Amino acid sequence: MQFTAKDIALMLKGTVEGNPLAEVSHLAKIEEAQAGSLSFLANPKYEQYLYVTNASIVIINNDQQLAAPVKSTLIRVENAYSAFTILLEAYNTFKLQKEGIEQPSFVHESATVGSNAYIGAFAYISQDVKIGNNCKIYPNCYIAGNVKLGDNVTLFPGVVIYFDCVIGSNVIIHSGAVIGSDGFGFAPNPDGTYNKIAQIGNVIIEDDVEVGSNATIDRATMGSTIIRKGVKIDNLVQIAHNVEVGANTVIAAQTGIAGSSKLGENVMLGGQVGVVGHITLAKGTQVQAQAGVSRSIVEEGKRWAGSPAIGYTADMRSNVIVSHLPELERRVRELETIIKELKKDVQ
Repeated sequence: MQFTAKDIALMLKGTVEGNPLAEVSHLAKIEEAQAGSLSFLANPKYEQYLYVTNASIVIINNDQQLAAPVKSTLIRVENAYSAFTILLEAYNTFKLQKEGIEQPSFVHESATVGSNAYIGAFAYISQDVKIGNNCKIYPNCYIAGNVKLGDNVTLFPGVVIYFDCVIGSNVIIHSGAVIGSDGFGFAPNPDGTYNKIAQIGNVIIEDDVEVGSNATIDRATMGSTIIRKGVKIDNLVQIAHNVEVGANTVIAAQTGIAGSSKLGENVMLGGQVGVVGHITLAKGTQVQAQAGVSRSIVEEGKRWAGSPAIGYTADMRSNVIVSHLPELERRVRELETIIKELKKDVQ
């Protein structure tokens, strides 16, 4: 689909400098753009590319001063970065717009599917599933019995949702994610073997949540594993059984949260953070990448780092001290040598 500079300016409430009929069909970075591309300039570090880019249209700030002639058509707006994000969202919505039920796919006769739904080829919708309006279920997804999906849910290819799980509205789950697999529950026997403990709970994901590719959220042993409203989960995150993640928490890739831990609202966990089981993290807790949290954090809004995690500032000081250890060791050896010589003199 093609748009003219005039169309885009109307959408963004901007003004055109150049050819209002210049057309674009795709988006590109300003340093890579070719004819037919739409780009933007917001960071002054990239201004050099404005004068050499091949982009047909470039969005710039109202206060951008031109230091040389520009061959692209310009659209001036109040905030070029914000304007471009609006276009990115519109472009993404257009690219992902799908409707209808492709074949072959399976929808159980007891399942209910809301209006404007898309169900891709080889998707499997089991018995008593309830799917809301405007949902998109891409090819090769599996939705087990008695699952409930709210409105505007998107499941990208290969998502698996086990039985009895509940997904709210405006949720996005990316490819390969598994929702509701068994929690890691095994009872040891005297002979060293293990008996599996049945995991009969479910997973509840509230509204406005996004779950990254190949993330796993385990079902509760009993009750529910709960992901509260607005949570954002990166790729390759493991959330164990009976965990509760507070509203608007963000969790970066390769983080693992062990069973029955409770995270407060607006917690931020960096990449590869480990959280042990049966602890709580207070509202607003921030944990640096690769930290290990081994005890409850009760003070709100604090930063933590290290393994085991300690206060962020204390961890930074410790790292400085550690970096000086070789020098300290050398000085200690020198002092030991001096002491030995002094002892000889005394004798």
